[in-house]
Amino acid sequence: MLNLEQKKAIVAEVADVASSSHSAIAAEYAGLTVEKMTELRNAARDGGVYLRVVRNTLAKRALEDTDFACMSDGLTGQLLLAFSQEDPGAAARVIKDFAKENDQLVVKMVSISGKLLEPGDIAALASLPTYDQAVSLTMAIMKAPIEKFVRTLNEPHAKLVRTIAAVRDQKQAAA
Repeated sequence: MLNLEQKKAIVAEVADVASSSHSAIAAEYAGLTVEKMTELRNAARDGGVYLRVVRNTLAKRALEDTDFACMSDGLTGQLLLAFSQEDPGAAARVIKDFAKENDQLVVKMVSISGKLLEPGDIAALASLPTYDQAVSLTMAIMKAPIEKFVRTLNEPHAKLVRTIAAVRDQKQAAA
């Protein structure tokens, strides 16, 4: 049994993490073994995801003044909370990948930027690019017009060289 100070510490910790997170997932974990929960925690740690099993009353208090207050009404049952701290899709990827192999883990709520989504939207959230992927895509988009311009500038010279080479080959074949 937790005393009042421990409860306050848990609420403060979850509230702090929630206030700086991009997205949150609430999933029911009833039926998962201790080994499977440890496996999920390790996957979450590796993915930059804060994962915590918190009593629903404490979770409601922790989420009150955050973007995830919209989740409060759905906090019923044995739930774990997963918060994406690095990129918006991190928690969704970890939970979705783990749920593929473990039917006991059932997504109940998905939230991003203060909006509550359907549990089925976890796939869309999981498919969001990571920060590095987003930067890479942006750079490729910015670089493409310049590359095309350079190829266009280079083409008349290349065409001239190919034409001269064809004339040379034709003269050598005739001789």
